[in-house]
Amino acid sequence: MKVKNWMAKDIITIGPHASIPAAVKLMHRHSIRHLPVIEGDAMQGLVTESNLRQYFFPSMVNELSISDVMIVNPITVDPNTSIDSAAQIIHKYKIGGLPVLEKRQLIGMLTITDILAAFIELFGLLKGSSRLDINLSEKGGTLDDVLRLIREKGGKVISVGVEALTSKKKIYYIRLEKGELSSIVSALEEKDHKVVSILD
Repeated sequence: MKVKNWMAKDIITIGPHASIPAAVKLMHRHSIRHLPVIEGDAMQGLVTESNLRQYFFPSMVNELSISDVMIVNPITVDPNTSIDSAAQIIHKYKIGGLPVLEKRQLIGMLTITDILAAFIELFGLLKGSSRLDINLSEKGGTLDDVLRLIREKGGKVISVGVEALTSKKKIYYIRLEKGELSSIVSALEEKDHKVVSILD
């Protein structure tokens, strides 16, 4: 999944000479927290709801313009960046959104909400589904073996997640389309795979 498929393309922007109150009003009107700062065709910086708060004092708010308070050279991404990579950037730098640039031109804005929507779609969380949490057999079973067994019993896999419990032990979260699970669970347990939990 690429950033270009999930970013907002109708971008609200502000000019560098605008006032702080004007930026706040624009954010409230459009229910957004990030405003790219544009002059001509070039992006000059970024203002966010959180970074504007520190300047919201009577002695400062009417004396400063957006160019005085904007984040210069904000972190950006390319439209072909993967959603996984964008999520890692947002987590690493503890930011809420990423301007999307192509050939130095602003073409979109990607926020935490967009990334969440992408992962909800990826994992099928809004579809009618079931989940099996499985520890693989200690006798040498593989994830491919588990998925093959599930398919043989009529199960349709939506997504697979994994969590490392220790350096040697993992738990696999296998989301399936709604359906009968007892025959799948029995087949897995016959092969010594441990079904830790069933969410139906």
